[in-house]
Amino acid sequence: MTETTLRYTYLQKLLDGNGRYVSGDVQHPHSDKNYRRTLVAGQKPFAAILGCSDSRVPLEMIFDQGLGDIFVIRVAGNIANEDTIASVEYAIAELAVPIVMVMGHSQCGAVTAATQPKVFSGHLRHLIDQIRPAVRRAGGHEGDLVDNAIRLNAEIMAQQLIDRSDLIANASNSHQTLVVAAYYDLHTGKVEVLNEL
Repeated sequence: MTETTLRYTYLQKLLDGNGRYVSGDVQHPHSDKNYRRTLVAGQKPFAAILGCSDSRVPLEMIFDQGLGDIFVIRVAGNIANEDTIASVEYAIAELAVPIVMVMGHSQCGAVTAATQPKVFSGHLRHLIDQIRPAVRRAGGHEGDLVDNAIRLNAEIMAQQLIDRSDLIANASNSHQTLVVAAYYDLHTGKVEVLNEL
């Protein structure tokens, strides 16, 4: 099996798990106490996912995965900042994950806030300002501004992982790691792959 085939196999593993979640036929793999004990010595997740902190978007459940399966990084608006980029670098350099996904979701509060003219205070302003480029780009598209901005934000943040990190860029360019942007629909529970970098 080639490296490319292997990476797409792991992407399909995520999507198959999401299919089980959508249908309600979940397996809850790797969740018993015996399996938990095998992870004491170390972890070997097959994917890293940068997702939103929204309580309605629990990544392990959405992809029907268990302990040790996915390396989860969550922050409001699934933004690529220094800390989240460093976490992805760790997942690639130390854990050799073949898939990195940046996933936005419908009705994202952080992106919705970024569409408002309101000036936010404190650290929240810095977070919202990082999402506003997606909102500006979404303004030129037909359809719902917030939903378009959510999708564009996931794509922009996935690209920023590559643009702002030599390590991630090298892993992507050498086909060691597949970086994808995705969108989760709260209504249907389905994950849609938006693009592959």
